[in-house]
Amino acid sequence: MADSIFCGLIGSGIKDSHTPRLHEQEAAAHGLHCVYKKFDLDELRVGVEALPELLADAERLGYAGLNITYPCKQAILPLLHELSADARAIGAVNTVLLKHGRRIGYNTDSTGFAAGFRRALAGVKVERAVQLGAGGAGAAVARAAIADLGIRQLTIFDVNPAKAMELAVKLAPGAQYGENLPAAMGDADGLIHCTPTGMSKLPGLPLPAALLHSRHWVAEIVYVPLETALLREARSKGCRTADGSGMAVFQAAGAFKLFTGIDPDVDRMLRHFKSMESSRF
Repeated sequence: MADSIFCGLIGSGIKDSHTPRLHEQEAAAHGLHCVYKKFDLDELRVGVEALPELLADAERLGYAGLNITYPCKQAILPLLHELSADARAIGAVNTVLLKHGRRIGYNTDSTGFAAGFRRALAGVKVERAVQLGAGGAGAAVARAAIADLGIRQLTIFDVNPAKAMELAVKLAPGAQYGENLPAAMGDADGLIHCTPTGMSKLPGLPLPAALLHSRHWVAEIVYVPLETALLREARSKGCRTADGSGMAVFQAAGAFKLFTGIDPDVDRMLRHFKSMESSRF
């Protein structure tokens, strides 16, 4: 194993991401020096069209791999040589391993979400749920909700109805495309939120507050900030909630193992994550 490793994160609006320090601190605990760089499309003033150049730069500089986030998880697919079974089934990639001149795409979002959900929401009823968001992260989360968590009926909504329909068809019979959000929430045991709404740069609620009731559980994937407007509203109504730290840490742990070949200490990574979040205030 090398003494040093170079990794990176490509996405939009990632200046507040904890991922770099999370990887660097866990690597240090294993005696490995990790340099983790952010490639923020917003700061670079480019879009997904810059992905080929960014990938080539990372390869040229000897990066072990890259994490991929919004809005690149699906746009990066044509630029890869190989996909893991999970990434192929989900149709989105959040981790790219750069090895022997090949770009191999993985998706650790799905297992990461499931692991975080089980920790925070053990024992909740999972017959029916509503999911908001059908993008790259949404596709991974929806697969985890049905295949790993056992949700029997997942009703998917998106600002782009065609995207929600496409994902629902792909995951059928466990998923369906939603047309009436109030009705779906009326029947649901819980809500899974997979849109950017609630992030620092997109504050607000992703649905009318009146649709949330105390019998609902709410699972959030946004983690900057960790306490989103959605979670505040849900908790004020007595809902059980799962914040975005679970998915953030567990997916990072999966990526760390791919980049380094080392089994991370997930509990330590969770502690690091919480300490980073608390230090922001």
